[in-house]
Order: sequence, then structure tokens, then C-alpha cells
Amino acid sequence: MPIRFLNGQSNVFAAANPFEVSEYVRANVGSHSLRLPHASDASASLSHRRAGTLDLCRLSYGAQARVLSESLGDIYHAQFILQGYCSYTLANRTLDLPAGHVLVLNPDEPVDLTYSDNCEKFIVRIPSAMLDDACTEHRWFKPNERIKFSPEPQRFEDIDSLLLLLRLLCEEAESELATPQMLQHYCRVVTTKLMVMLKHNVSMVAPTRHAPSFERLVNYIERNIKLELGADELAHYAGLSLRSLYLLFEKNVKTTPKNFVRQKKLEKVHSILNDPAQACPNVTAVALEYGFSHLGRFSELYKSTYGVLPSQSIRCRQPQAGR
Repeated sequence: MPIRFLNGQSNVFAAANPFEVSEYVRANVGSHSLRLPHASDASASLSHRRAGTLDLCRLSYGAQARVLSESLGDIYHAQFILQGYCSYTLANRTLDLPAGHVLVLNPDEPVDLTYSDNCEKFIVRIPSAMLDDACTEHRWFKPNERIKFSPEPQRFEDIDSLLLLLRLLCEEAESELATPQMLQHYCRVVTTKLMVMLKHNVSMVAPTRHAPSFERLVNYIERNIKLELGADELAHYAGLSLRSLYLLFEKNVKTTPKNFVRQKKLEKVHSILNDPAQACPNVTAVALEYGFSHLGRFSELYKSTYGVLPSQSIRCRQPQAGR
């Protein structure tokens, strides 16, 4: 029996024109263009529900369809193939994903997907800020570029606990008893679970398992994140030589103290620019507050990490309205 996500009360379209469905997806899930290789009277369907900062969408175009997008902007798409199959064309190969597989589309990569005529998908739209927050909360360390998931699909049987969480999130999103705060807690758990179960480029080694002194350093950096924290000061605080300090960072997060501090500062700025609940006079003020004195280089680093300019982030910082 196919796995079901979202029930009848989340239906937006049933037996609809595929291009109507595509227009709705473009406005609510992700920018793309739809191509139908053969003219047909296809019967498309779509269910959609907003759950906190995540969007949940189950759709079928009812005909062979090709979906193209230059990039997804500042969001990720976790795509669960429920029926039929989907082909994902990469730069050097094409992956055929039958039902029972999941694939995550990264924000800065072009999308070229072909659905079979009986393909049904469940898509979770995840803002990059949610993944960044999960890394900050669990002290996982990202490389200098943005989080990137592996293009290799995974089977449902390997992620059954994630599927259970998603079904629960769907039920809560459709419940009249769920509060926005409750849904956001579920979003955090689902996002963290997705990070734990799928493959990506984030280092998830827990520092405390290897080096308590590194845990102390991370806490010190986070408490003093607005200050200029150099390797000499960190070595003095930890009671280590510079060589030992560099070895400690290499062992735990595979980078230098300078890169680690810069990444932590950037994560904090990104969180502020994207959170409408935090005071934010302008990009320049926030960047300077966290030690980014060269604004041109700051903008380049921000865009290379998050795929958008900081000015774009601050323009979009509006509270998500419930559906």
C-alpha cells in the first residue's frame, strides 16, 4: 500500500490542469517551469499544507512531465517518490528513482526532473535557515560553502523513523489543535532527523566525545561571538600551544580556528537577517556588529554560503502566515 501524507482537507487541486498545479507550486513551493512532452488531458492533483517554516506538498501531474529550474534560491527540497518513478538529470548522469526512494535537491544546483505519468511525490520544502539552526544547536560544523546533500538517493526502509515523523507532522499540521509554536517544534525535530539520516557535507562528530577542551572553546566562542577572536587568544584561553590548537580544530571540525570563528559569525548574522523577531536596523549594522568590516567581502562570503545576497535576506524577513 502506498505511503500517504496529508489527507483530504489539504487538497488544493483534484483532476486539474497540470499547468494550474504548476503555477501553484511555483508560488508556494519552488520556482520552476513545466513541460509536457505530449499534449493530453492530464488530470493533476495537489495537496499542500504549511507547517511552521516547512511546506508539505503531495502532487501528481497525471502525465509524463518535465520540471526545470535554474536553482531553488535559498531552499532545499526533500523529494519522496511515492508511486511511479522520477528521473533526475545531473551534469554527468541521470538517476532513475523508483517509488520508495528519497532525494534532496540543493538550492544552488539546477533542477531537471522527469516524472512518469503515474508518478506521485511528497515534497518537503526546507528553508536553509532551518538547517543552519540545526547545525548551530547541535554544534555540527559546516564547510565554508553551504550545506550540500549527496545526489545519491536513499531507500525508504533506511529512513523509516524519518517517514514516521513526517506523517506525524502532516497530522499535526492538519489538526485544529496545533499551535504555531508546536508546529515549529516539530519542524526542528524533522529537520534535525533529516540531517541525521541523509548524507551531506556537514561534520557531525560530537566534540565532547573526543575533546572536552574543544567543547569549552566552542562555548567561549559563542559567548564572545561579537569580539575579534584570534588563534592566539583561543590558545591562551585553552592553555594550548598554537600547534596544539590547530590540531584540535583539525581533529574536531576539519578546519582552522579562523575559519571556524568566521563561520560561526556568519551563521549568527544569517540567523538575524532571516528572523523577523530579531531587531535588525540594516545589513551594514549587523555585519559590523559581528566583525565583518569589509562589506564587499562579507557580501561575497554570504552569497557563496547561502546563495543569496544579505540584502535579499533582509528584504524577505517577514513572518510566515499560517495557511
